[in-house]
Amino acid sequence: MFKKILIANRGEIACRVIKTARKMGIATVAVYSDADKTALHVSMADEAVHIGPPPANQSYIVIDRIIEAIRKTGAQAVHPGYGFLSENPKFAQALEAEGVAFVGPPVKAIEAMGDKITSKKIAQEAGVSTVPGYMGLIEDAEEAVRISRDIGYPVMIKASAGGGGKGMRIAWDDDEARQGFQSSKNEAASSFGDDRIFIEKFVTQPRHIEIQVLADQHGNCIYLGERECSIQRRNQKVIEEAPSPFLDEATRKAMGEQAVALAQAVGYTSAGTVEFIVDGEKNFYFLEMNTRLQVEHPVTELITGIDLVEQMIRVANGEPLSIAQQDVKLNGWAMESRLYAEDPYRNFLPSIGRLTRYRPPKELANGTGVVRNDTGVFEGGEISMFYDPMIAKLCTWGPTRSEAIEGMRVALDSFEVEGIGHNLPFLSAVMDHPKFVAGDMTTAFIAEEYPEGFDGVTLGQVELRRVAASAAAMHRVAEIRRTRVSGRMDNHERKVGRDWVVWIDGEGFACTVDADREGATVTFGDGTAHRVASDWTPGQPLAVLDVDGAPLILKVGKMTGGFRIRTRGADLRVHVFSPRQAELAALMPEKQEADTSKLLLCPMPGLIVKIDVEEGQEVQEGQPLCTVEAMKMENILRAERKAVVSKINAGPGDSLAVDEVIMEFE
Repeated sequence: MFKKILIANRGEIACRVIKTARKMGIATVAVYSDADKTALHVSMADEAVHIGPPPANQSYIVIDRIIEAIRKTGAQAVHPGYGFLSENPKFAQALEAEGVAFVGPPVKAIEAMGDKITSKKIAQEAGVSTVPGYMGLIEDAEEAVRISRDIGYPVMIKASAGGGGKGMRIAWDDDEARQGFQSSKNEAASSFGDDRIFIEKFVTQPRHIEIQVLADQHGNCIYLGERECSIQRRNQKVIEEAPSPFLDEATRKAMGEQAVALAQAVGYTSAGTVEFIVDGEKNFYFLEMNTRLQVEHPVTELITGIDLVEQMIRVANGEPLSIAQQDVKLNGWAMESRLYAEDPYRNFLPSIGRLTRYRPPKELANGTGVVRNDTGVFEGGEISMFYDPMIAKLCTWGPTRSEAIEGMRVALDSFEVEGIGHNLPFLSAVMDHPKFVAGDMTTAFIAEEYPEGFDGVTLGQVELRRVAASAAAMHRVAEIRRTRVSGRMDNHERKVGRDWVVWIDGEGFACTVDADREGATVTFGDGTAHRVASDWTPGQPLAVLDVDGAPLILKVGKMTGGFRIRTRGADLRVHVFSPRQAELAALMPEKQEADTSKLLLCPMPGLIVKIDVEEGQEVQEGQPLCTVEAMKMENILRAERKAVVSKINAGPGDSLAVDEVIMEFE
């Protein structure tokens, strides 16, 4: 077995590989850019080597820098993680020339399957059903338009060397085909160093289901069930689960056997994933093969009990698989929620900054449930603009799908993140969405269910009353603490009133709080009562309560006259008043927001790539105004209505912060 492995990656996947290597008794080497000097993967590894400036094309994807680190440390093998150099055949060739093992497939398999154009041709020759499309090279945007018309809109424009949603666009007409071609080409060049583009038919109402395969160097290949990856935004997976709630055993077997046949046809070894589009009739079509470990591999590990990273290392070391197909049993259900540094209230635009608070839920594993958090960050660390916005993968397992979902709900409510915008509220909203709970979803789920974007969750009356009762009980505890701190110790119970009015987003709940040693009974004006118990004390940011015998977890922030409470995707401003205070508060005028209707504000920290208009130009609704790049993704900002550009304050190459003014309108 190898004595030392270098991980040619960063973030949570580097940390994930280090954990398994440590379990196997293998020393690890981390590599890092200037931006990652204090990163978690650097401190976890046994050794660390600096490889260059923050941009990936000057550090993490510079093959010579990785080779230098290998020579410096004497590493015998390299695990590439995913992204970066993981599917780069030149990197695998360089390692081979260096006499270092690549923890991945052979070069020929990477070339055959890692290139999406070539892989589709091979799949077609092997008799695998594929989506109609144009596999040749496309020279320019006008040729892309002609091809799109021939295939028939809608079409998917994709980077040949792409992955992780980078370099992908859906086009519904000629204009979108032109814009999508150029944006995909730009993203592909900056992310992968390969700007080749292909176009295929976009299958409407599809499910994205993938098969995990595992093959050794001795001709053995098995499949480890499937993963449902249909909850996506901008072709980027957000929530995954295993198994799929849609497949039956016959379809699972057919897809698995076809995935294995394809892998064997190209001499594949190591862990890999064959992705399919599956329609409503369970017809499946080959989409692509990822010749690397997938981001969502933990859900497969949780339902099979197989450590995929360990298997990859053993295969690279020349060992035969110790598992046969008949040994693979799917046990229970697993969920994965990707925690992204993206602000859901700003249309999921990237967010950077310092993690002032980062407290994941406690990890656990027993026969009734599992909570696992694969992460690459820590409290006090910085989220950089140079890399992918995913900062953690929260996973849960349960004996059934409903138990896995409920475990995820509790884990998400318990996850504390402050200092940056993040998508925890959105993940909570999906876990409670009726269509998701029913397993009724396609890759269009987010676009269809949140067509205007995400603006938070509106709690129903039952849940709202549970929160109101909790806030009243918590406020009473805080008031008692306040009277003690102020020195008024005698008979402090009499100094705290029983009658309160809880205001939540404009709705008032008059109530009476009667407390005892075990908790408090909160009675509302209509006579309904709720029993609240908790050991919460003022200042704690997480309140774990029992309301009427059912758990309730609240993220709690202090504000004047009450709390900021977040739970199940809802972000609530909760005021607790005495009856007289409530009367006066109702008379207070609401603060008006500043008028920014004549300004184009930068929605995220990013780099201006292109300005599409000039001062004095009249623009129409929907017309592109400029392009901003952040975290390797290009974002086109468009006019919301007809207007005239009066002033342009930024140009290509400028780095802007959130809400900086890009241009002004008359």
